[in-house]
Amino acid sequence: MTHQHSGYVRSLAERARAASLAIASLDDAGRAGLLSAMADAVDAGRAGILKANESDMARVHDNGTTGAMLDRLKLDDGRIDGIVAAIREVAALPDPVGQVTRRETRPNGLVVEKVRIPLGLIAMIYEARPNVTADAAALCLRAGNAVLLRGGSEARDSNIAIARCLHRALADHGLPAEAVALVEDTAREHVLELLQLTDLVDLAIPRGGERLIRFVAENARVPVIKHYKGVCHLYVDRAADPALALRLAIDGKLSRPGVCNSLETMLVHADIAEGWLPEALSELQARGAEIRGCDRTRALFPAAAPASEDDYAAEFLAPILAVRVVDSIDEAIGHIQRHTSDHTEVICSTDPAAIDRFVREIRSSAVVVNASSRFNDGGELGLGAEIGISTTRLHAYGPMGLESLTIERYVVRGDGQARHADVPKQSQAA
Repeated sequence: MTHQHSGYVRSLAERARAASLAIASLDDAGRAGLLSAMADAVDAGRAGILKANESDMARVHDNGTTGAMLDRLKLDDGRIDGIVAAIREVAALPDPVGQVTRRETRPNGLVVEKVRIPLGLIAMIYEARPNVTADAAALCLRAGNAVLLRGGSEARDSNIAIARCLHRALADHGLPAEAVALVEDTAREHVLELLQLTDLVDLAIPRGGERLIRFVAENARVPVIKHYKGVCHLYVDRAADPALALRLAIDGKLSRPGVCNSLETMLVHADIAEGWLPEALSELQARGAEIRGCDRTRALFPAAAPASEDDYAAEFLAPILAVRVVDSIDEAIGHIQRHTSDHTEVICSTDPAAIDRFVREIRSSAVVVNASSRFNDGGELGLGAEIGISTTRLHAYGPMGLESLTIERYVVRGDGQARHADVPKQSQAA
């Protein structure tokens, strides 16, 4: 289906913007009920979704796509069960809308409140995974927003089939289908048009590879929440517990090397390096990690390959760990400040002064003390579900759950207060 005429995306966004007002006017029970109906509709529509997914799989297979992309694209009964369960989980989450986050009575009797309200219209631009169509719709609607979805061309039929199910639930609730608006024509110029709609789109969230995220960030005039990559560090302090440091390195690097909260670089204080590093690195290597180290690391562990400066800036997304020996916490913090992607940094130490300094001077979206980098995840941090992670210092920083799909605004309650009690009358002279 192609929509050659210009203005296709604008007209869809205008209808989605209008639909956002209908969603925002629902109460908590209304939004939770809508999501339960959406879960039922996806469950009931699974045969159609699986058929659409087969045609996507066949098409990308013919284009020569293999491996990870095919796996991300593929749906089966188990994965549809997962989509249905995820929507139900979001339906059961506590409602952030209307939450009063601060209340203060001023000396003049004014009551000043900060209250959470929906953002409005959120654009999601994503690749490959058709489950994002349902996840993003559920999260955005639960927080009182409408959503404008632009999935990748490889998942087009699956995304349309899932969106149709969500539209049925909206219709049954007497709500406009455009509350979940899908850009069905996946031509790239439509993404460009979408990113200019500053009068309609309140926030764009790209999800996918670094290339997609950079394309969105570089071409957008609407606000964008993004993270390019996760270059996560573990600093093993001179006062680290050796057994704990090894556990954090193994879990951080090897439990799932291909995710953005896995460790990429380990910095080790010189005072502990000689006694700890050879054994720790040989254990990591025995478990399948490739070690790349600085000269001092290689002197202690000759099996390490030499690390280049590029290795310290790399997100390997593979079982590769870059290691550097440092002389002080200052040097460790300086290294992180130079190479950080603002995702997750970990300190392993029993020294409260070192911990305080690390927490104070590192500005990443999560700073973790004596625990694995792998905990920087919405589910693990108690958000229930996650729409993405922000390393952009905007209203949301770190994993984004329902609360991050709302903003705080002021509500001021008075009983007749005026800023100047005696406002002078306007002069009658012309």
